[in-house]
Amino acid sequence: MEAYKTWVRRNKDYVHSLESLANGMTWLLPERFSESEIGPEAVTAILGMLTAVNEHIISTTPTQIPTVAEPSSFPYSLCITLLKDLETLVEVAAQHFFGEDKKWNFIAATEATKALVRLALFRNSGYKMLLHGGEIPNVEKGSKALDPQHRFGHLGKPGGNQGPGNFNNYYEGRALSALSRFGEKAKMVSEPTWLQRVQHQHAIMEPPLPVVQRPTLSSILAEKGLCGALFVMGEVMFITRPLIYVLLIRKYGIRSWLPWCISLAVDLTGMGILSSVTMLKLGRKDQQLHLSDQEKDELRRRKLLWALYLMRDPFFDKYTRKRLESTERLLEPVPLIGMLTAKVIELIIGAQTRYTYMSGS
Repeated sequence: MEAYKTWVRRNKDYVHSLESLANGMTWLLPERFSESEIGPEAVTAILGMLTAVNEHIISTTPTQIPTVAEPSSFPYSLCITLLKDLETLVEVAAQHFFGEDKKWNFIAATEATKALVRLALFRNSGYKMLLHGGEIPNVEKGSKALDPQHRFGHLGKPGGNQGPGNFNNYYEGRALSALSRFGEKAKMVSEPTWLQRVQHQHAIMEPPLPVVQRPTLSSILAEKGLCGALFVMGEVMFITRPLIYVLLIRKYGIRSWLPWCISLAVDLTGMGILSSVTMLKLGRKDQQLHLSDQEKDELRRRKLLWALYLMRDPFFDKYTRKRLESTERLLEPVPLIGMLTAKVIELIIGAQTRYTYMSGS
């Protein structure tokens, strides 16, 4: 396994090219979007999981000089990505073996698992906004990423005294440690007095790396007040919305407007809460919530996901499908463009039949 990790890290550009080619070819597999598409979906799921594992290996490449010692944690982001890669295969297999109605039990179980993992990640990260549903770690880039005061979000404060003197001592300790290792590699029979003094000074000067103290829910409520409470509420609504949607479909059916309307209402309410917290001045000035550039991009991404409501039944069956079919008829006489349009619309209608392709979760 270590040899494979080393190979992936050394050939990451080559790995990315192969993965992109393989994932693109899966759309051309025979029987895609047919009733017996378990095989193609299994191939797609395996390729997706392999891609996720490779990305995790590359992103966790050890750095030369650590800045903050974080306690080991479960790879939540990788787990979420693997669940997303498996969910379509679960849907297809459940429909094939148990039928259209009972497949929603398995889809609901998948969404419940994702919601639990995301809630655990939300808590473990110190109640920071989830980026791409938790698939991307919410760590600030640039110089602030090295500063413990900016490293763990805007809702809580990390512990420990991180003055410049500590970092200077840290780098001095690293240099002395390297000098000490050089003395060991020389295989000297008896260590000279100067090396013994260096080792003793290194043991005294090198401080332990600061351990992160993640903010808790009670500390967030105490420090941020109403802003903190509303932020947590809005993020929890975003995390649980897909599960609510599937449970309503399981009870009322995919053709019912109730699941569609309630899901949209939860999305709008959650986004409204997050927007009000970040844009309006609620509470004292020190309780205001400030978003990073990545978090602002995430809010814009979530708004773009609302377009998927056009592709979900019953809205799709009643309105969108008719628009697509009329467009296909209009462009059909045009050479090449008509053929490409027909193929694209065929893929769109095929993908729409799968909940997992249009879930936005």
